[in-house]
Amino acid sequence: MAEKKLTHTSLKRSWTSPSSSLAERSVEVCLALASLVSIVTTLSIVTILLMEGGTFFSQVSLWDFLTGLQWSPLIEPKAFGILPLVCGTLLVGVGAMLVAAPMGAVTALFLSEYTSGVTRTVLKASLEVLAGIPTVVYGFFAVTFVTPLLKGIFVNIEIFNALSAAIVVGMMTIPTISSISQDAFQAVPQDLREAAYGLGARKFQVALTVVFPAALSGFVASIMLAFARAVGETMAVTLAAGATPRLTLNPLESIQTMTSYIVQVS
Repeated sequence: MAEKKLTHTSLKRSWTSPSSSLAERSVEVCLALASLVSIVTTLSIVTILLMEGGTFFSQVSLWDFLTGLQWSPLIEPKAFGILPLVCGTLLVGVGAMLVAAPMGAVTALFLSEYTSGVTRTVLKASLEVLAGIPTVVYGFFAVTFVTPLLKGIFVNIEIFNALSAAIVVGMMTIPTISSISQDAFQAVPQDLREAAYGLGARKFQVALTVVFPAALSGFVASIMLAFARAVGETMAVTLAAGATPRLTLNPLESIQTMTSYIVQVS
């Protein structure tokens, strides 16, 4: 018993030694500084946006900004209607989700339910290579390959158009949807699958009617993240969609998104 007390006492002293306390305090300080940097950065961005926005709206009416149908801040007569840029951004973002959501869901179900082991690892790694390709390459691919391909289907399509931009941005966001959705599908309890198999369901039926509904929240979360990625895309949209701020829902026409306008004026 005395030896046990001695051992416990020596261990306690070793853990509470000045060197260990200093190391723990150093780690705490480093973590606090890291958190502080992120908070200060966020607050700085918000502060700058509010200051610049206040200066802008002191000269331009907020109502005209939100409801205006023309955007030409660099050409006289100047117009500051944001709706053409919002429409172009949503046109590309929603179109990209129409491309990426079904393909990402099918890919995630295939990786989760039909593959395993090394095959799953290799296929997932190969798919995630798409996320590492520079966005300017996607834009060049849209202009030189996707648009000429669409030209054979839609005769009146413009050289720079929202459809080709939506397609390549959708291709860019497929890894985001498939990766997050696969994790959500694999988190579904195996008991649900076995119960469905016990009722005579096939693997396709289990994947579609059991696994997918059970992980629907994770799939929706992946779409939200992918949509944010599509809305914030810059170079691919700038090269593929053009720089024509136009209030239209026709994906065959040239449009301009908010991010591409930032590139234009920068």
